[in-house]
Amino acid sequence: MTGKTYAARPRRFGVVLASLALMATACTSGDAETQSTEEAAPAELAIAPGDGEETLPPNSPVTVAADGGTITGVQLEQSVGDEGEEEDSLYDMSGTLNEDDTEWVSDWNLRPGAEVLVTATAENEAGEESELVHEFTTEDAPEGQRLGLASNFPNSGDTVGVGMPVVINFDRPVTNKVEVENSMEVQSEEEIEGAWNWVDDQMAVFRPQEYWEPHQQVSVDLNLAGVESSEGVYGHRNYAIDFEVGRELIATMHVPDHEMEVEVDGEHERTIDVSNGAANRDFDTTTSGTHVLMERHESLTMDSATLGIEKGDPGYYRLDVQYAVRTSNSGEFVHEMSANGNIGSANTSNGCTNLRMDDARWFFENTLMGDVLDTTGTEREFEWNNGWGYWQKSWEEWLEASETEEPQVTDGSGTPGPVHGEGL
Repeated sequence: MTGKTYAARPRRFGVVLASLALMATACTSGDAETQSTEEAAPAELAIAPGDGEETLPPNSPVTVAADGGTITGVQLEQSVGDEGEEEDSLYDMSGTLNEDDTEWVSDWNLRPGAEVLVTATAENEAGEESELVHEFTTEDAPEGQRLGLASNFPNSGDTVGVGMPVVINFDRPVTNKVEVENSMEVQSEEEIEGAWNWVDDQMAVFRPQEYWEPHQQVSVDLNLAGVESSEGVYGHRNYAIDFEVGRELIATMHVPDHEMEVEVDGEHERTIDVSNGAANRDFDTTTSGTHVLMERHESLTMDSATLGIEKGDPGYYRLDVQYAVRTSNSGEFVHEMSANGNIGSANTSNGCTNLRMDDARWFFENTLMGDVLDTTGTEREFEWNNGWGYWQKSWEEWLEASETEEPQVTDGSGTPGPVHGEGL
């Protein structure tokens, strides 16, 4: 509808009242004035992209603008025929209004190969509604040009410790890291600031400013569909990860003391005798720093050849152990080593933390991926990118290394910057 002006209509009820007033009093003179108003023009709507456009880049933003009124609703539906499905799948899109409700912008990118239907409504000052509908299509992302996930930690349904990072491994390199960072939103029941860092071109890691508050739910929405991760490569679908942060378990070791103290939710839980690295060289020195517990094995063959120390080399070992919990990617585990007679009195291991059988079983059964082990007292510092050593960076260092250099608040308020293509 255009901004058409309608003829004024007499307010008949007002005219009748004026006539009655003239008849009821002799002191009133003059002709009654007929009161009238112009009807308000309908609100004008504009939608971009234009109606009927074809093969748009998926990272095109969708915008709605209202002139002479306010936007009352925007529905954006995407119909995509997924492989293996006979019927199309529908995907709605959320968006954000400006403060005066006159402009709306889609929050995320469009799905590749989608038929898109946008229905917008607005009202003028008189409450009269206008509607505009646009349909258009996006170009597909063919096989070999799709960004997806290779793996992620944690997985949906996991219960983790308070030090748990969110680790996303992509199946191909990412060069447009800002757009990808801003497409990944983390929400938690207890609000906190966090940020993403890139370990390499295929691994992004989210870490909060401080440890997660225990006993809460966390969700990670990877709105990757349509994001251009590198030239001509687009995310093909979205992913969601939902996990729980359990109780707070913090273990501490001062290596010269030969013991580990474990606290659960701030209360002392257990003291464990240990034997750490002999520290004859860098390789067999236990690292000092904040470790996050990683994978675990009820039984494990530990072979130094996997770390480049072959049979016949100084320091070579091959051992079968039980109840092994990884703390780094450089071969450090907390594990059972009942054959070590120096547990509780001397550090004689190859760099791992050796425990007696009963303590090793307890540690294995009562800890979670994401629990924290703080280690001090050695000259070998734990590297930030060795395993999940991300707490080795200060918050200032972590935030500065983010591609956006801005924190993401986990309250559902959105990500720090744009997800759409450059210049769009």
